[in-house]
Amino acid sequence: QVQLAESGGGLVQAGDSLRLSCTVSRLTFSRYSMGWFRQAPGKEREFVSAIVWGGGATYYGDSVKGRFTISRDNAKNTVYLQMNSLKPEDTAVYYCAATQKVFGVVVDTGYDYWGQGTQVTVSS
Repeated sequence: QVQLAESGGGLVQAGDSLRLSCTVSRLTFSRYSMGWFRQAPGKEREFVSAIVWGGGATYYGDSVKGRFTISRDNAKNTVYLQMNSLKPEDTAVYYCAATQKVFGVVVDTGYDYWGQGTQVTVSS
């Protein structure tokens, strides 16, 4: 059974950095596009970033552009989200997800597999 395991969340202060990791097992990682989404209490799930398999095209939500960077290491079956200049409004549970699609990766309904999430809390 496919597993996605996020790690790296925690409690930080505004302006700090965090790096989230998502390690995937039991699928051909190099053939999957990977996305990061987040959900804050009382809010809908929000697209954060995605990286497409093959060409490696990357996409970012408007609220994180210029601050977050997504990358992947196919040899380690892992996708990363480097988060810099964190703000209190970045506080949420962050989820990674996998899809074989190369288009429409900014939409959560296009993903086949999801992790359990990791909490990121940014204090002011």
